[in-house]
Amino acid sequence: MSFSLPLYVRYLVRLYVKNLLITLFGLSFTFAIIDYFQRMQQVDIAGNYKILYIFYMWQEALGLLYPLAIVFALIMTKISLIKHNTMGAFHAFGFSKKRLLQPLFWSAFVCYLLFALLQMSSFSYAKERAHLLLKNEIESYNVNDIFFKYNDDFVYIHALDPLQKRIDEITIFNVKNNQVQYTIHAPYALFNGEAWHAKDAVVKTHLYHQGRLIHYRIEKKETLVTLKGYKPKIIESLYEGKSLSVLDAYYTWRLLSKQHINTDKIRALVYSKLVMPLFSLALLVILFLKLPFHSRMMSVGSVVALSLGVTFVIWGLLFGLNQIGSNGVLAPELTVVLPIVLLWLYTFFLYWYDEKQIG
Repeated sequence: MSFSLPLYVRYLVRLYVKNLLITLFGLSFTFAIIDYFQRMQQVDIAGNYKILYIFYMWQEALGLLYPLAIVFALIMTKISLIKHNTMGAFHAFGFSKKRLLQPLFWSAFVCYLLFALLQMSSFSYAKERAHLLLKNEIESYNVNDIFFKYNDDFVYIHALDPLQKRIDEITIFNVKNNQVQYTIHAPYALFNGEAWHAKDAVVKTHLYHQGRLIHYRIEKKETLVTLKGYKPKIIESLYEGKSLSVLDAYYTWRLLSKQHINTDKIRALVYSKLVMPLFSLALLVILFLKLPFHSRMMSVGSVVALSLGVTFVIWGLLFGLNQIGSNGVLAPELTVVLPIVLLWLYTFFLYWYDEKQIG
C-alpha cells in the first residue's frame, strides 16, 4: 500500500517551499554581494578566492536570515492564495485555517531542523573562513598568546595551530595561598581527540618552609596529559572571540560550568542558534491566523507592510536582547528564552482558544 499525501497538502507545501527558496536565496545572495562590495577594496586576493569569500558570506547569511525567510515565505504564500481566491475556495470546501496551516508549519519546521543540524557542523565557521580570506591569511591559522584558567591551574599558550592540533610553548602553573606550587613547561603539545599530550615536559615543584621558598624539585616527563576536553576549536573560539558550532559551544559550556566560570556568552550563543529562530515558527502561525482570507477584506500593500514591519521589529528586539545576554548584563535565559516562551504562549492561546480568529 503506497503512501500518498493529500492533494491540498502537496499543493500548499510546493507553493510554500518555492516561496521559501526564492526568499532565502534572494536575501542571502543579496547580503553576500552587498558585503563583498562594501569590502571590495580590502579583498586583495585572487579571483577564485573572491568567489570563495562570497560563498562563505552567503553561508553566513543563510544561517542568519533563514528565520526571516520562513516568515516572509508565509506572507508571500498567504497573499498568493488570497489574490487567486484559492483561500476562499479552500474555506468554501470546508477547510479550516488549522487544517491549512499544518502543511505550512511542518514545512517550516523541517527548514528549522535542517539549519539547526547545520549549526552543529563546520557550517558555523563560514564567517571565520571569510575573514581569513579577507586578511589574506589563507594559510595562517595560528592563535598567539592565550592565557586562561584550567581547573586550579593557569595556562599560557604561546601559539595554537587549530588545523594541526598543535600547541607551541605551553606553560601551566598552580597558585595556592598566593604561592606558586608548581610549573609545567613543554615545547609543544598535541591533541589526541580527548586531551593534550605535552611532550618533553619539565615539571618544577616549588618547596616551601614556613612560607619561604627553599628550593625546586625538577622532573622531566616524556609525555604529560593535560587540558582534558579542551578541543583546539574551543580554545581558539573561547579566548579569541571567534565563532563556535553548537556542539563545540555545548562542550565549552560543560567545561566552564565544571570550573565555575561564567558561561553567559556561551549560553547566549547556543540560544541564539537553537532557541531564537523558533520565533519564526510562532510568527508563521500568528500571521497565518491573523491575515484575512479574502482580498475584499484587506489592503494588500498595508497588510504586507504591517506583516514585514512586525517581523523585523520582533527579530530586531530578539537580536538586541541576545546581545544583552551575551554581554552578561542579564541572564541569557531572561533575554532569549523567556521572550520566545511568551511568544509561543500567545501562539498556543491563539491557536487553541481564539475560535473567532481561527474559524
